Amino acid sequence: MLSNSSKYAIKGVLYLALNSDEDHKVMVRDMHGVVHVPEAYLAKLLQELSRHGVISSTRGPKGGFFLSKEDRKRSLMDIVKVIDGEKRVKSCVLGVKDCDTDQPCVLHKLVGANKSKFIKVLENTTILDLIEGKRDVEEFFPV
Repeated sequence: MLSNSSKYAIKGVLYLALNSDEDHKVMVRDMHGVVHVPEAYLAKLLQELSRHGVISSTRGPKGGFFLSKEDRKRSLMDIVKVIDGEKRVKSCVLGVKDCDTDQPCVLHKLVGANKSKFIKVLENTTILDLIEGKRDVEEFFPV
């Protein structure tokens, strides 16, 4: 359902949610080992999210990535849309081009309802929802 890129982006954003704010920025080199994503790959994903306004960043000696209070209100679907595009999440599980309720593929009836629930979860779950009450990085990124 989600590409590795989207999964990695969500992991990076969760790390930022736990470890950054307007006064404390995080560099990719300080987080990639914790979230278990290659540094260059994570940098590319976070740059893309920043360019689309999903997360924040500043340049310079005290620069880095961070989440503002507004960024924390973004949904998981906001991340996925930037990285994969909404079309990928809503596309056929088997990749059948014309799969829909009128012309379903063989898996459509089996996964359709669960897929719809998953999409709703992505749309209705914010970054803040995931981190509220949690402050231990190991809860999100076990060793």
